[in-house]
Amino acid sequence: MEYRPLGRTGVKVSPLCLGAMMFGPWGNDDRADATRIIHRALDAGINFVDTADVYSAGASEEIVGEALQGRRDDVFLATKFFMPVDGDGPNRRGGSRRWIMRAVEDSLRRLNTDYIDLYQVHRPSPDTDVEETLGALTDLVRQGKVRYIGSSSYPGSQIVEAQWASRERNLERFVTEQPPYSILTRGIEEDVLPTVQRHGMGTLTYSPLAGGWLSGRWRKDSASRPASSARPSARFDMSQPANQRKLDIVEELAQVAEWAGVTMIELAIAFVINHPGVTAAIVGPRTMEQLESYLPAADTKLAPEVLDRIDQLVAPGVTVNPDDNSYGAQELTAQARRRHGA
Repeated sequence: MEYRPLGRTGVKVSPLCLGAMMFGPWGNDDRADATRIIHRALDAGINFVDTADVYSAGASEEIVGEALQGRRDDVFLATKFFMPVDGDGPNRRGGSRRWIMRAVEDSLRRLNTDYIDLYQVHRPSPDTDVEETLGALTDLVRQGKVRYIGSSSYPGSQIVEAQWASRERNLERFVTEQPPYSILTRGIEEDVLPTVQRHGMGTLTYSPLAGGWLSGRWRKDSASRPASSARPSARFDMSQPANQRKLDIVEELAQVAEWAGVTMIELAIAFVINHPGVTAAIVGPRTMEQLESYLPAADTKLAPEVLDRIDQLVAPGVTVNPDDNSYGAQELTAQARRRHGA
């Protein structure tokens, strides 16, 4: 497997990152089986694992921690914080120093490790100064508990703001961004990807299969449903015209894949990792069979005419169903737009 530079950190990572959201009650609750999947990924050359404290309320981190015993030094381990994990109190979430200092200790314990390679803010916080978050994360780096820090689902403007704050205040900077990206969800091509590239950051994209839409499970002649209850239902509501449009595109993409001599899964993942602004695509298998179907994509190259045909089906920068984006929700609420009075 060919390894890629993670931004300008000097770290090299595999083009496929093993996502652990499906390990635990949200997906596969058989810990022994999940461990086998993780070990198979490492044996195949994947050296990058991404999880989050909120996945299955911490169970995902525990499973990853158990599986990496004896192999921890060979893995670039990433996790995320921000969402409430085991309580609903107002201060048990977010990007405040108070919560970050608690959340990191919980993650270190569950992962059974002394340090986290990449600690990421799962979402931007509309009511927290970015300097508050960066200040706490800087302290964690200086304490040796965290090696690098990153963001997830930040719009371009907030990526720039965070980079500016880091320079002005002499704070650690985000070295990665983790946005959604797939053939059906191309919104980041317009702003986020160019911004990340200008700042020399790595990009870890998630949902290259668009939550299963590009895996072959969602076709006009076969009903399906999300593999995890964690996925927003709006992305799979067939009464929405945007989702009907996705079904039409999937039918066309199946023909493109056949023409290219690859599976739909290989086409979808290769499309993502062939973009020069993408460091790695996060793939989140629930079963060993799924993992095996993802692995060939790491070495799949798509011909220019294949990429051109994909562009005809979904134009660059276009997200077919805006519900598939994970950023911009705060800015587009009626309250933020002053559409209604208090």
